[in-house]
Amino acid sequence: MVSRMFRLETEVDKSRQDLLRRRLRETNTAFSPILRALRGTPGERELPLQVWALDDSGTLAGGLVGHTWTTWLHVTYLWVDERHRGTGLGSHLLARAEHMARTERGCTAVRLETWDFQAPEFYTKQGYDVVCVIPDYPPGITEYTLTKRLG
Repeated sequence: MVSRMFRLETEVDKSRQDLLRRRLRETNTAFSPILRALRGTPGERELPLQVWALDDSGTLAGGLVGHTWTTWLHVTYLWVDERHRGTGLGSHLLARAEHMARTERGCTAVRLETWDFQAPEFYTKQGYDVVCVIPDYPPGITEYTLTKRLG
């Protein structure tokens, strides 16, 4: 039972959001020796990682957007123009990002999310393992989280 009365507000508030994030970070740092050891090191920051495929005219044919953090690459978006699907371009984009993450940033693993109608089979063919399945996220769609250890 709550012993005090609180006023609950629901408006979007960027300054409170930033304060909440800082406080959560402080709490996590206090309770996790691993996160505490990361503070102040280069591994603490998320670094963008992007790979673009342009055709002869300079038009975007595909791309991958993600970031590295500690020893992980997180792939946020991977897209290939319909005209170039099935040509291996998606595999090349993913392989280049994995190579950059491993050789230039010391990453040992990759994570990503995809929906059932997108590309879960594509990723498993690339050596990824399904580690989480969330049915009806959003309703009628299944979301998959996949990971891969980098050699």
